[in-house]
Formats: sequence, C-alpha cells, structure tokens
Amino acid sequence: MMKRYLFFTVVVVGMIAACKSGEDFLDKTETTNLNEESVFADSARTMQFLTRIYSDIGFSVNPKRFGSSNGVYSICDEAEMAAVGGDQWNIRFQTGNISALQIPDDAWSTTYADIRRANVLLLHLPSTPLSSALKARVEGEARFLRAWYYFIMLKHYGGIPLVGDNVYGPTDEIPGKRNTFEECVNYIESECRAAADLLPPVRIGLDYGRITKGACLALRSRLLLYAASPLFNGRTNQPENLAGVLGYPTYDRQRWVKAADAAQDVISLGQYSLYEETSPAGHGFQKVFTLRVNSEYILQAMEGSNRTLESIWDPPSRTGTNGAFPYQEMVDAFGTINGKPITEDVKSGSNPTGYDAANPYVNRDPRLSYSILYNEGLRLNTSKTITPVYTYVGSGVDAYTTQNGSQTKTGYYIRKMLDENTIKSSSASPTTQRCLPLIRYAEILLNKAEALNEANDVPPQEVYDLLVQIRKRAGINPGTDNLYGLTAGMSQEAMRTVIQNERRVELAYEEHRYWDVRRWKIAENVSNKPLHGMKITKTGSTYTYELVNVRTPVFEAPKWYLWPIPQDEINKSPDLQQNPGW
Repeated sequence: MMKRYLFFTVVVVGMIAACKSGEDFLDKTETTNLNEESVFADSARTMQFLTRIYSDIGFSVNPKRFGSSNGVYSICDEAEMAAVGGDQWNIRFQTGNISALQIPDDAWSTTYADIRRANVLLLHLPSTPLSSALKARVEGEARFLRAWYYFIMLKHYGGIPLVGDNVYGPTDEIPGKRNTFEECVNYIESECRAAADLLPPVRIGLDYGRITKGACLALRSRLLLYAASPLFNGRTNQPENLAGVLGYPTYDRQRWVKAADAAQDVISLGQYSLYEETSPAGHGFQKVFTLRVNSEYILQAMEGSNRTLESIWDPPSRTGTNGAFPYQEMVDAFGTINGKPITEDVKSGSNPTGYDAANPYVNRDPRLSYSILYNEGLRLNTSKTITPVYTYVGSGVDAYTTQNGSQTKTGYYIRKMLDENTIKSSSASPTTQRCLPLIRYAEILLNKAEALNEANDVPPQEVYDLLVQIRKRAGINPGTDNLYGLTAGMSQEAMRTVIQNERRVELAYEEHRYWDVRRWKIAENVSNKPLHGMKITKTGSTYTYELVNVRTPVFEAPKWYLWPIPQDEINKSPDLQQNPGW
C-alpha cells in the first residue's frame, strides 16, 4: 500500500563554490548526498523541505492533470477536449472505460507521499535550528498541508487509512484498514483548527502565498460542506466491511448548521472581499484571476511568470494549441443581465433586456463573456490588437468543426482566467503573473448560502444577501427590488436550484462542478444526458444557430460517485477494502 509513501526522497544539493583571486566565479563543485539528519540540521534545507510539500498543492486543479489540456473539467459537463484517443483520460471517464486497473493514481500516491513528507518534517522540527516563532509557523503550514492532501483523498475515495504522525520505513508493516468517514472528517477538521491557531491571518512580501489562518478555516468550511452534503450525510446501505467508511450512516441536519458556522468563521476574519471593478460591468470577475495579489484569494497555487492557460485554452488564431471547448449546457447555465434563467427571461417588446435566441450572447450575465469565448467574442490577437473570434462554419482557423484538432467542436473556447493582455505567442504579449485559485472568497459566500438554505425549512434573508454580493460583483442588474434577479419568498427547493446554478457559473473550470454534482448526488441525473455544441452558419449578415450533439457521457450510480482505489494498492494489503462496484 501507499507505494510512494514508503520512501523519503530529498533533492541532492550542495553546489559549493570557491572563488580564486577574483577570477573564475565557480572553480569547484562538490555534490553531497543528504540524509534526514543533515537536512534538518540546516535551517535553509528544512525550509526547502517544506517547500517541496507545497509543490503539489495544486495538482488536482491543474488544467493538465490528466495530460495535454485535460483537467477535471474535461471529465464532467463543462468542456469537450481536443484529445479524443481511446487512451485519453477524458475519453475513458466520459465513456465509462474506468476500472481499478485503469484509473489515475495521483489522488492516492501523490497525497500519501506528501503526507509522509509532512510527518517527516514534523518529527524532526523540534530539533531544527529554526527559531521558536518560525517552528510554530512551519508546524502550522505542515499540518495544514497534511490536512489538504487528506481532503483530496476524502473527496475521491471516502474514508481512507489515517496514519497520524507515524513515519513508516520500507520494512515496516503499514496498517491498511480504512478509517470511517466521520473519523477522517474529525481528524482533518482538528488539524485545520490546530494549524489556524499557529498561523497569522495574512502573509505579505516574500511570505505571500504561504498558508494563513484564513486558508485553514476555509479548508474547514469546504470539508464540512462536503460532509453535510447528500452523498455523505446519511449514506445508507453501506457494505458490512465498509460500514461508516463511505459516509455517515444517518442523516443529521445539524451538519449543515456546522458548515454554515465554519463559513462564517472565514467571513468574520474580515481579511477577504470580492474583488470589484464596475467598468465595464462585472470586470472584477475577470480581472481577479490575473492578479497575483488580490483581496479574494484565500489559497492559491503559486506560479512564476506564465502563459499556461493561454497556451491550452486560447483558440488557434490566438496561438492556443491544445483545445478545451465548453458545452452548450455550460453556456446556457449563464442567465440574463437581469439575473434570470434564459428560459424565463425572454426578450419581448416590454422586456428588451431579455434573452434573444436570434442573438443569444447579448443581454447575458457578464460572467458569460468573461468565462466563454463565443462567436464574435473579443480577444487579443498576435498583432497586439483586440478583435473578434469567429467560430461559425467556414470562418477560418477558429471555426466549428467535427474534425480532431485544436479547433472547437462545440462552437466555443474557454475564456475564464485568461489575461486580457497575454496570449501564448511571446512576440505578441508579456507573460502573466496569474496564480491558480484553490480557495477564493466567492466560494466561502456560496458555501454559507448553501448550508443556511439546507439548515432551514425556508431560506433566511441572509441567503439572499450572500447571493446578492456575488451577483452584484458579477455586474447583474439590481432590478427595482434590488434582488439581482432573485425572487422573494422562494422555497428551499427553488433556492437550492438557484444556489447550485450559481456555483456552476461562478466557480466554472475551478475544479468544483465535478465534485459538486457528486456530493449533491445528482450526477446520475446530469451526467447521463447528451452534451451539445452550437453549429453556427452565416448567410449574409445573418447567423443561424443549430444545436448539435457532441457527446453522451456515461455514469453508473452508485458506483461512480467515488473513485476506485488503484488495484495496485489493494493488492498490497489484505486490510484495504475497495469501494463498492469496483
């Protein structure tokens, strides 16, 4: 079990330079193999070891997690990919060609490797030459990172084996019995609390990007929201050998109350706010993703100067090469500028700002144009000017096609998080300082809104207030009632539908949708339906829109609500039990 967990690996370091009378700068180089004793006897190497644990923090949200441009968004109803070979993970997931023998193992191997690293660091920390204050900070960061990696495992597999502070060697017998879901939640929560007590509320300067108290409380908010959700909160009919491992056996509404309180703990810090720019409407929603430092990011995967997303998401005319194409269902999830669904807010003589099927991309929620690049959408080009991208049939290199390649198969390209001043071509634009968001304040507001709605028979006013904050920043019209498209007096069920859709559009392509439909236990309803694209033809100055089938994914309930543990790991321990159906 835990094949990568067994080994302690340290980068071989030690370039020792000797200067000779101001002549050659590097005259001699010595390479020394380090062991645990020598690493943790040195303060700089101790901090380097901590940095190594940080380095995997964003692996699950990485847009290239499964290779090429295949991220988690490519295995749900967010985007079709250019990669269509049968050996590509997006195709395997979408067609149901997944098994315990054919499954990415990073959610198991990478996490356990980093959990072990954290345990090694915590074991040696008391004897390091770090100051007392720095030791406390390092302990907090290491405990958070350990909790972070455990949570990634929890959402993939349910209950997993907890190893505590143990550091196992190659010849040690490692317990393989899985802890219950409740035990895992309690452990991760306690680690978040303990880490929060050791860490400052903010980090500035060279420390920016390191774990803060807010990050600890925000992970706890996400953890408890998941724990309160239908997939885990009252999971009946668990196999006898996995009793309590797949979720809480009985439902408890108070878990929603606890989740709401956890989100409020983050809000009460007073350290975060939605990033806003009002001209043009909702521009803050676009701009925040390009800012290295902003008021909204609570946890981020730090990166150097990069064009990562521009390289894989931009259309071919903007030098993008891999291709990620939003489905029509994703486009339709964005409502109108009035905050209403496009099926309800239809343009008419008395309602000129409603949805117009003949001109479908006007009068829409501004987040649509900041998230999706559609026909005639504006984007920086290789000549350093901003011009339209055309996706109608026959329009050129960006046109809709049924052929394989980097041209869109749905009529759309992903626009979200792309820098307005940057494309892949180095000659046309500078690099961006963007970091990938792991937890941002908008999620916390949505966490609390969802938890409050589920904790009460009727949505309290605060649920409306939280959603209004999100929609106001998005640039949606307030309306005469200042409800930004919400309807007064909604039932819990109606509000649930609104909140779920709000998460879909606000958090699109940030590794939320795939897990949300599972924890809500609606994947069996939304993940077996045909997914579409938009074939656009142009006659003169008139566009015609035709809905086309792109893919019908496969989802087998309840089996696919959790991933299978890789079979290689199951084979290593008779105590490690596989998830049902796998």
